[in-house]
Amino acid sequence: MSALFDPYTLRSLTVANRVWMPPMCQYSAAPEGPLTGAPTDWHFQHYGARAAGGTGLIIVEATGVSPEGRISPYDLGIWNDTQVEAFRRITAFFKSQGTVPGIQLGHAGRKASTDRPWRGGAPVGPEAHGWQAVAPSPIPFDERHAVPTELTVEGIKEIVQQFADAARRALDAGFEVAEIHGAHGYLVGQFLSPHSNKRTDAYGGSYENRTRFALEVTDAVRAVWPDELPLFFRISATDWLEGEAGWSADDTVRFAAELQAHGVDLIDVSTGGNASGVRIPVGPGYQVPFAARVRNEAGVPAAAVGLITDPQQAEKIVVDGEADAVLLGRELLRDPSFARHAARELGADVHVPEQYHRSV
Repeated sequence: MSALFDPYTLRSLTVANRVWMPPMCQYSAAPEGPLTGAPTDWHFQHYGARAAGGTGLIIVEATGVSPEGRISPYDLGIWNDTQVEAFRRITAFFKSQGTVPGIQLGHAGRKASTDRPWRGGAPVGPEAHGWQAVAPSPIPFDERHAVPTELTVEGIKEIVQQFADAARRALDAGFEVAEIHGAHGYLVGQFLSPHSNKRTDAYGGSYENRTRFALEVTDAVRAVWPDELPLFFRISATDWLEGEAGWSADDTVRFAAELQAHGVDLIDVSTGGNASGVRIPVGPGYQVPFAARVRNEAGVPAAAVGLITDPQQAEKIVVDGEADAVLLGRELLRDPSFARHAARELGADVHVPEQYHRSV
């Protein structure tokens, strides 16, 4: 039997296999009008193809908890009921294929209000549907970004509530896994790192203060997310900065245990994104060791990402105990049916739609 195709249970939810799809923004929602932030036919076919391809869990892309929380004007959002209704079509299709529907709830902070990446990804202003970004401290991400507005304590509390409200709507939309986006230099990660958080109040300075916002968001989401359903937290395990200049892998191991104590069931482990211009040693599976540390040192379930492209590679990660599941990004963009092809190679079974019975 293949470990990659063993079912995996968290709380009362069982995922059919360990081949999962991570959040990957499509930048394909309407930037204005009544359907702003709502999923479109593009999103339905994009995610639906991966569900039909046997993927065990699909985590829908970073979805803004508010209009200002989006990375770009073209991102998905879940701050109103129109968006909820549009998501229901997608989650219902996932379930019809045996795929667990997950959603990543996020706020972009100082990295908000940017153009689509294939158009350069530069910050945009009001003339292009943009807005003023906010952050823990008035420090721009890089020389292209404007100085963000420093959040007041009242503003922080408002965003915590927005995460809770978004989680309620996600449940109403049919999602069964909620993931808090604490990675890639977006708002939650900005608070965690001393590189981007220079506050001198209760939300900055010490490790305990810098983690306060993330834990408040976690508590708020867990309070409205059903006890029987799992909560994930995506983290950048390191800023790839030297010494105490940024968030480190040691910080991540420590924080993972705290997140678990606050009701997080699995850590989705990535790296980077909070500091521009850093050198990252990219290669096959380059982020897997960070997931292994979370799983084996903190004792918290973890999922691995980062140039995982081959069935045998993915199988080995699970068999060796480096992660409980693997999230394939670019490979699932290239091959929506990766799970089916991997199952065939590894001698396992995976769901195949009846309409595709000739392919078996």
